Amino acid sequence: MSALAASRATLATSLRALRHRNFRLYWVGQMVSLIGTWMQSVAQGWLMHRLTSSALMLGLLTFITFLPVMFLALWAGVIIDRVDKRKLLLVTQTLMLVQATALAIIVTMGIVQPWMVLLLAFLGGVVNTFDLPARQSFVIEMVGREDLSNGIALNSAAFNVARILGPAIAGLLLASIGESGCFWLNALSFLAVLAGLWMMRLEHIASTDTRSTRSTLRDGVAYAWGIPSIRTLLVLLAICAGLGFQYNVLLPVYTRDLLHAGPRTYGALLAAFGLGSLLAAARMTLPQDRWALRRNLLTGLTAGGLGFAVFAWWHWLPAMMASGFVAGFGLILYVSSTNILIQMTTEDRYRGRVMSLYTLMFVGTAPIGGLLAGAIAQKFGAPVSTSLCAIFLLGGALWVSARLRSIAAREEEARAEQEPESAA
Repeated sequence: MSALAASRATLATSLRALRHRNFRLYWVGQMVSLIGTWMQSVAQGWLMHRLTSSALMLGLLTFITFLPVMFLALWAGVIIDRVDKRKLLLVTQTLMLVQATALAIIVTMGIVQPWMVLLLAFLGGVVNTFDLPARQSFVIEMVGREDLSNGIALNSAAFNVARILGPAIAGLLLASIGESGCFWLNALSFLAVLAGLWMMRLEHIASTDTRSTRSTLRDGVAYAWGIPSIRTLLVLLAICAGLGFQYNVLLPVYTRDLLHAGPRTYGALLAAFGLGSLLAAARMTLPQDRWALRRNLLTGLTAGGLGFAVFAWWHWLPAMMASGFVAGFGLILYVSSTNILIQMTTEDRYRGRVMSLYTLMFVGTAPIGGLLAGAIAQKFGAPVSTSLCAIFLLGGALWVSARLRSIAAREEEARAEQEPESAA
């Protein structure tokens, strides 16, 4: 096989989930919408720091944004397992369009106050509590189990392409049309994903579960906690994501207070993290077995921790962008591998509830971590806060390393026991 033919075969394998029409519609619309969402995220953080000049308020913004996940994620999972996910996403994406429009209006009118930003961030968090696990659970309905891992990886790739383009565009637009322009463009971007959802041809299989919501919720939690591999992945995610992923909170502080720069530098830093994340997402589109995914956990946490350690203390823009690239690569390699390992193990009837648990551990821990990161940065400085994030990630890497050795030893013992039986 020629090199060109081999490259085409690899590309076809990497994009195999796009063979499905419904997924293509969803993926393209989501890509456009996510670019707008990242633009809003950058502009919102910049707006809050401009209004308050407080690292603690940036932490409070993260706390408020993700607070609803702590209380609603498990209930959201029950609803997701019972309803038509496409229709649910039409509702959540419409509500997010309304939220972005409201934010754009108050900034355009010049009446914006910090409490208004916090209130709209909270309302957006409520909607996102249902939207995020619904999107995670919806992938298998569009691509089937055979292409599930590739669909998840392509979703991650779309997220990280947007993570590069959104901040880069926002960095340019903040200096020209201001925060309100970013918010208006985000509102318009939701029309793309809504159009894709409307155009889908997808048959919904109604749930036959007639139990009470509370009983269904308990059943889902018991299922996830009763499977050791899922339980372990969720607990590790809660610790590492909640306490180790809080770099976004402090990027305005690094930009304005340590680099003495403006929104373009802020966008460049975010884009550097996003470019590393995109490389990790591209790697995840290739077929990988369970052992490859397990090793990704170790590689990702190690890269994330080392990247943060350098980023925290070397305040030279090229070095910060390089270390941000390494950290971004590690974080997405870890998170994507965790997602795929959990979904490969989960039965379809529990998928919404398990992915809501995943959302709770990944996103629902951010309020505590974000508030702590902001408070520590306010008291001791952003580098100290980011260094603590690095310590948690590297601690997670040490634990994963020990766990992998234990799993390898058990599997070796099992093979050794089977060999004498085969010989006999």
